[in-house]
Amino acid sequence: MHDRTHTSKRLIGETPPEFRGAGRDLRIDVCRGIALWWIFLDHVPNNIGSWLTPRNYGFCDAAEIFMFISGVTCALAYGRARQREGWSGMIGRSLRRGWDIYAAFLLLTLACTVLVYLAGSDRLADESNTRILLDHPGATLAHAAILQYRPVNTDVLPTFVIFHVLFAPLLWLLLRAPNVTLGVSLLLYALVHIFGWSVPAWPSGAWFFNPLAWQLLIVLGAWCVIGGERVWPWVTSRTTLTLAVVYLAFGLVLTLSCSGKPLVPQNLTNLLFPLDKSNLSPFRLLHFLAIATVVLWFIPRDWRGLATPVMRCARCCGENSLPIYCLGVLLALASHLTLLDISDRPAMQIVLSLAGILAMIVVAMLLNRISVRRGHYPGWTQSTEKIGSVFSSWQVADGARREALGP
Repeated sequence: MHDRTHTSKRLIGETPPEFRGAGRDLRIDVCRGIALWWIFLDHVPNNIGSWLTPRNYGFCDAAEIFMFISGVTCALAYGRARQREGWSGMIGRSLRRGWDIYAAFLLLTLACTVLVYLAGSDRLADESNTRILLDHPGATLAHAAILQYRPVNTDVLPTFVIFHVLFAPLLWLLLRAPNVTLGVSLLLYALVHIFGWSVPAWPSGAWFFNPLAWQLLIVLGAWCVIGGERVWPWVTSRTTLTLAVVYLAFGLVLTLSCSGKPLVPQNLTNLLFPLDKSNLSPFRLLHFLAIATVVLWFIPRDWRGLATPVMRCARCCGENSLPIYCLGVLLALASHLTLLDISDRPAMQIVLSLAGILAMIVVAMLLNRISVRRGHYPGWTQSTEKIGSVFSSWQVADGARREALGP
C-alpha cells in the first residue's frame, strides 16, 4: 500500500478509498457502546443515572449518535461486501441483516409482553404500551408483524429494518452521485417539517422515529464515508470548532434553564421546547453535528484512552449492538418495575443503573467469546470485519488527508 501526499478526484462509480482500507477505528465501536449505555439509562423513567447522558445538557441524546454511526458502519461494511461479492452478495447481506433486526424486534416485543404479564402490573402495562397486546393479542401481533405496533423503547428497531432493506439502492446512488443523494435526503427532511409527513402507527398516531426524517442521519453517515472528503477540511477547521463550542454552550444554557433555575428569558425556552424528536428537530441535528465536531477534534484515532478498561467494555458492547440494545430494553423495563414495586429512592436508581450496565458488559463479553470460539470476529457485521474508519480521514492538516495504514 503506497502513501499518497495528495487527494485525487474520484471517478464516478469508483470504489472509495475507505472501502479499500484495512484499519479499524476503535472509536466507532466505543461510541456505539457508550450510546447503548446512555440509551439504557434514559429508558429508565425518573432515573438519576440519566444525568450522565447528553440528554440533560443539550438538545440531542444518544439516538442521534447511534443512528449516524449506523450509517457509517453500513456504508463501510456493505461497501466492502459489494467490492468482494458484487451487488448480489451485498444485497443478500443487507436483506439478511434486515431480517435479523426484524426477528429481534418481534422476539423483543414478545419478551416485553411476557415480562409485564408476569409482573402483573397494570401501570407498567399502560406505560410500556403492552396492554393492548395482552387484551387483543391476535390483532396486535398482526400489526407488529407489519411494523405498525411497537412496545415502548423498541421504536428504533423497525426504523433500522427499513434502512437495512433499502440500503442497497442508497449505496448505488451514493457511489454515483453522493452530493445529489445527500441533497435529496435534505430535501425530504425539509418537506417532512414543512408538510408534516409521517408514517402511521397502530392503533393511533405515527412512528416515534419517523423514518422520513431520521433517514438524514443514515444518509449523512454513509455520505461522509463515500463522498464527504471535500468538506473534511472544513470540519477540522478552527472556525467550525468555535461555532460548535458556542452552539453547545447555547444548548447547555437553555437545557439547564428548563430543568432548573431559569438562565434565559422564559419566552425563549417556551419557543424551543419541547423539541420534536420524532421528526429530528433541526436544533437536535445541529447539536449532534456540534458534538461530532468536538469529538473529532479532541479524540484522535490513536488516543490512549481507548485502551482503558472502561473503553474496552464500551467497545465490546458496541461490537454486539443488536443483542445489547434488546437486552437494554428488557433491563430498563425490569428496572422500571423495580422502582414501582420496591423503591424509587436515588440509591436504588444508582444500583439499578450500575447493575444494568454491568449486565450489558458481561453479556457482550460472553457473545464475543462465543464468536471467537466459532472462528468469527465479534461484532454485528461479522462477515465484513476489519471495518476501515471514516473518522480517521477527518484528522487532516492543511487540507491533506491521512490514510489508514492497516490493522
